[in-house]
Formats: sequence, C-alpha cells, structure tokens
Amino acid sequence: MVGSHFNIFAAQSFYLNRFILFVFFFFIAAGVSFAQNDPDSTTVPIADSLIQKDSISVKDSLILLPAIDSVSKMPRKDTGWTINPSIPFFHQTLSWQLLERHPYFGFSATPVITRLETRHTHGKELLFYFFVFLLLIYGFLRRAFPKYFNDLFRYFFRTTLKQRQISEQLRETPLPSLLLNIFFVVIGGLYITFLLQHYKLIPFDNFWLMFLYCILGLSTIYLIKFIGLKISGWLFNMQEAANSYIFIVFIINKMLGILLLPFLILLAFTLGNIYFIGLTLSWCLVAGMLLYRMILTFAAVRNQVKVNPFHFFLYICAFEIAPLLLIYKGLLFFFRITT
Repeated sequence: MVGSHFNIFAAQSFYLNRFILFVFFFFIAAGVSFAQNDPDSTTVPIADSLIQKDSISVKDSLILLPAIDSVSKMPRKDTGWTINPSIPFFHQTLSWQLLERHPYFGFSATPVITRLETRHTHGKELLFYFFVFLLLIYGFLRRAFPKYFNDLFRYFFRTTLKQRQISEQLRETPLPSLLLNIFFVVIGGLYITFLLQHYKLIPFDNFWLMFLYCILGLSTIYLIKFIGLKISGWLFNMQEAANSYIFIVFIINKMLGILLLPFLILLAFTLGNIYFIGLTLSWCLVAGMLLYRMILTFAAVRNQVKVNPFHFFLYICAFEIAPLLLIYKGLLFFFRITT
C-alpha cells in the first residue's frame, strides 16, 4: 500500500518537473524574440524620388547702384592761407585767425541784421487783477463783519418778522455800511463803463479814465439824492419817513453791488452768446432790484405817511425815472450822438 502511494507521487513529480521546464524555456524564447525586434539605428531613409526642384531660376535684372552725391558736403578749404610759424600756438591772434577761416562757422561773414518791432499787447491782465482785488475786498468785509452781513441778507430776503429790530441793528453799524456803499459805487461805476463800452459811447480809448468818471458821476448822483431827501424830510417834518426811504435805498444798493459782481466777470472775460446772456441777466437783475426797492419803500412810507399809490407812482417817475432819462440824454449830447 505504501509502495503504491510512492509510485503515484514519483510519477506526479516527474510530470510536474517537465511542465516547469517547459514554461521556463517558453519565457526564454519570448525574451529573445522581443530583443530581435528593436529598430536598427543604421537604417538610412530613402528620399522621395518624385520631388523635383525648380531648375529655372529668375535673377533680378535691376541692379541697384549706389547713389553718387555730386554735391560735396565738405566745406571748401582756404588753400591760400597757412599758419604763420612765428605766432605762438596759444596766442589770441592765432585763435582768431583759425575762427575766421573755420570751414563750418562763418565768423568772418557779413552779419545778418534782423529788425524787430516792439509787440504791443492790449490784454485784460489789469482788469483781471482788479477783479481779484474786488473779490478779496468782498471776502475781507464778509469775514470782518459777519453779523452785519447776516442781518443784511435776513432783512433783504425777509426771512424774519423782526424787521424793525434788524433795521435798527444795521443802522447802529455805520462802518460796514459805509464800506459797502463804497463797494457799490465801484461795482456800479464798472457796470456803467461796460454798458457805455458795449453801446460804443466812450469818446476816448481809455477804459480806466472812463471808469473813474462813472464812479464820480454815480457818487455825485447818490450824494445829491441823499442830501435832497434829508432836506425834504426836514422841510415837511417827515424825518423818520425820509430816513426809512434812504435806508431802504442804500440796502438795495449794497445787495446790488454784491449780486452784480459775477455778472461783471462775465461781461469782462466772455464773448458771443455767453456775453449777451450775462448782459441780459444783468439787466433783469437791475430792473428787478429797482422794482423790489419801490415795493419796499412804498410799504415803509405807507406805515408812517398816508400816501396814495398813484401819488407814490408820480414821485417815482419824477425823482427816480426822470433823472435817469435826463442823464442818458445828457450823455448822448455830450458824446455828440443823435438818436
């Protein structure tokens, strides 16, 4: 029994050894076959015989020749002059002779005389600085008297019901009132000068002299008006009504001087449509301020004097409008202009 089992195991081992040997030889043969399939590095590729080259070559028949400049750029040399060996090399005479015969710089040539005329410009630089000065003056007054300006705007725009109290406060500060009246006279004189220049009523070509005349004329008009109202109030025993009227007139003048300043800048430095728009708006401003002054003066005088609106209208025509028309007619006659 044991022998039979041994024989079976020996037979199985024999066949198993043969199978393992077969598999070993199989892998060896496969490795050799893969090694023989590597590409040969000495193989030379065969060129395509169908590719043909263009045997006809066209050459450019236009041969570019270098341009020959017939005019020499070298200056002509002075062959008739040689350096005197007796003159020292660093002497000034030798340097000057070399400069006179320099091939590129004509020190010995005839000098070219250029006659220049003095260019006269008529710009607006002085007017610009004058406007800067006016703006600085206005800023100084605004910073120096802030309460007066606040009361002035409150009274003008009627933003409070305490009109009598504000008017008394404004009358108790004569210094800023006087300075703003002077400011109005300057602004008003400048505006009248621009109007005369626009309508070509200036008899001489001197803007600043005409500006001075306008300031003197405007100052004279309001001085005569002030004295006339004071005398009228004293004669008719209506000093309070005259003082109220004078106060309102000068309040409107102060505001007009402030509000006209930007329009004057437009009239001075603009042209075309902007100029005419600024001029038209300035007319509307002046007319509106005069109308507003009439309303305020009538309201102030009516509370103190029993006056008829028709009589007040006659007074306005006689003492406000008629003098302006007479001044306008006098200017036309003075400048020899007929309408």
